[in-house]
Amino acid sequence: MAAISRQQLIAKMHKVLKAEFKPVVPDVSRPILEQVLFACCLENASYDIAEKVFARLGEGYFDLNEVRVTTVAEIAETLHELPDPSRSSLVLRRVLQAVFESSYSFSLENTRKHTLVRAIKTLENLHGITPFVISFVLSTGLDSHCIPIDRGAASALLVTGIITQQDYDSGKITGLDRAIPKKLGIEFSSLLHQIGAEVVKNIHSPNVRRILLAINADAKDRFPKRGDELPAPNPPPPLPGKQGRRAAEAALAAAEEHRPAGPQAAARPPGKTPLPPPGSGPKRTPDGKPIGKASTGKGPKPFVVKPNIGKPITIKPQISYERDPDPVKPEKSTSKKDKSKKESKAAKSSLPSVSKGEKKKKIESKRHSLQLSKRKPR
Repeated sequence: MAAISRQQLIAKMHKVLKAEFKPVVPDVSRPILEQVLFACCLENASYDIAEKVFARLGEGYFDLNEVRVTTVAEIAETLHELPDPSRSSLVLRRVLQAVFESSYSFSLENTRKHTLVRAIKTLENLHGITPFVISFVLSTGLDSHCIPIDRGAASALLVTGIITQQDYDSGKITGLDRAIPKKLGIEFSSLLHQIGAEVVKNIHSPNVRRILLAINADAKDRFPKRGDELPAPNPPPPLPGKQGRRAAEAALAAAEEHRPAGPQAAARPPGKTPLPPPGSGPKRTPDGKPIGKASTGKGPKPFVVKPNIGKPITIKPQISYERDPDPVKPEKSTSKKDKSKKESKAAKSSLPSVSKGEKKKKIESKRHSLQLSKRKPR
């Protein structure tokens, strides 16, 4: 029997999955940041659970800033229905922190205004974001042709023989977007994600086994043993340079588990927090008992906040003043016009007195001068 090509397996997988599942059309009206957060909840989970958990996340918190400052353990309690709530909560909180540190706001709508290459760089620079989230946002929010692949979808592709073990370990599965036309990209992505969610839930279920064997009969040799899971991807050592450093950081972020809040928190991995110098702190015996002043109680006194006890308020008696029988009335304020009138009267009174005969002489001289001025020249 001739070996089936990869293109034929992908076409057959599309046909079988379309007969088993109903395609889900994603909500493309959401803002870009909401698409990112929904993808964090959707990774390795079914669409119904992701929608339910995402709605509860919006109802249980006042805004996105409250989600950003909440501990990963508390967010995991809200996302407890997901297959791996701890990892999903860690990715979601890291993405929110990265968005806030980049623009001091919770928005990624500027990715719509730029080119697709720049939008991909903007999403890749968000600390903690996964390749599945980037591909999902590109296909639903930015109208790009991408096939989002999470761990469940990669496991289904590996068992059916569409991808090799090397592709599974590296996490880079290329060629699917070329094998599936763009008009069928969203439909195939939703069908592949649904079978991937069933694989994550239980790869040994009869329904999953029947569907994968219908795609490729040789898949029975690739199934893990009963009771075992598919081994986790074993990524190759990182390459030297900037890309290798980024790949190592992404692998470390994916492998790190969340730490619960409180004194029961697990120890941080080496290199995260500097350890105190040896010999610092109070001296103790190997059993943990204090030595020296700490054991005798003669150490420094603890700081005690004293209550705020105020002094009693004494009210002094009011002094009674006797009323003056004849108070002096203040002078009335005069305006500027009254002052000018008074000054003119005082000036007139200071001038020397003039008799009536002198006044008549002055009037007659003024009249004579006026008559002379009116005469015409000869």
